[in-house]
Amino acid sequence: MNDSIQRFLFEHAPIRGEIARLDETWRAVLDRHDYPPALRSLLGEMIAAAALLAATIKFDGSMIMQMQGESPARLLVVECTSEYTMRATAKWAGEIGSAQLPDLLFAGRFAITLAARDGQQNYQGIVQVEGGTVAGILEHYMRHSEQLDTRIWLATDGTRAAGLLLQKLPQQARDADSWQRAQRLAETVTEAELLGLPGPSLLRRLYREEDVRVFEPRPVRFGCPCSRERVASMLRMLGDAEVREILAERGAVDVTCEFCNKAYRFDRAETERAFATDSPGARTQH
Repeated sequence: MNDSIQRFLFEHAPIRGEIARLDETWRAVLDRHDYPPALRSLLGEMIAAAALLAATIKFDGSMIMQMQGESPARLLVVECTSEYTMRATAKWAGEIGSAQLPDLLFAGRFAITLAARDGQQNYQGIVQVEGGTVAGILEHYMRHSEQLDTRIWLATDGTRAAGLLLQKLPQQARDADSWQRAQRLAETVTEAELLGLPGPSLLRRLYREEDVRVFEPRPVRFGCPCSRERVASMLRMLGDAEVREILAERGAVDVTCEFCNKAYRFDRAETERAFATDSPGARTQH
């Protein structure tokens, strides 16, 4: 499966891992926005990283990964639901060129939010952008916010995004060197292998001498939950006065989803109906 997350476990060591391959999912993001190459590479690594991390967390709702900083890259957002539908977007200002992550997001923050369904309490963890790479930032986050030793390898190109995650579980290891050995072997992986090899083939290449159990892959796909009902809910949150001001100036309210680029137009009659509706819509990001 070219769009999937696949879990694996070391049978005789407290180590688990995930492999993410995103082909159509990543291309669906790129088809909707024309990002500068450096930003496209950064966002591709983020979407692979988000898939890997979401696969290690038990949650019902959405996991939102954000990097926010001063110019030129203002905001990068990836959302992955508990059903593994994904979407992503980015904002920037000025020329990006071939800048690297520290120059794109200086004075930046990295945040992960778990937005629960059914009104349950949300969770958010925030750290400073440290590490120089998406993988380094996420490893730093996992050490300081979750107290879990985690290693991540990411790769992306114009059509694919992929990643490998290793995580040391809290159980006592019978083989004291198992975690170090698993990391050393994973460090030999190349970007071409991450992007091109199926999960089982990649694991055989890396861990030929280890006893590794590989699970069935879980499918991943692009999906955006935006809808007219959610946009109507957003208009109600803006308030009647502000929306009427927009109507007076433009004759209609136009909203474009920042993730999927779908446009919504509300004329005066539709706007009045939206405010006459008492049922609240789900929270969304636009």
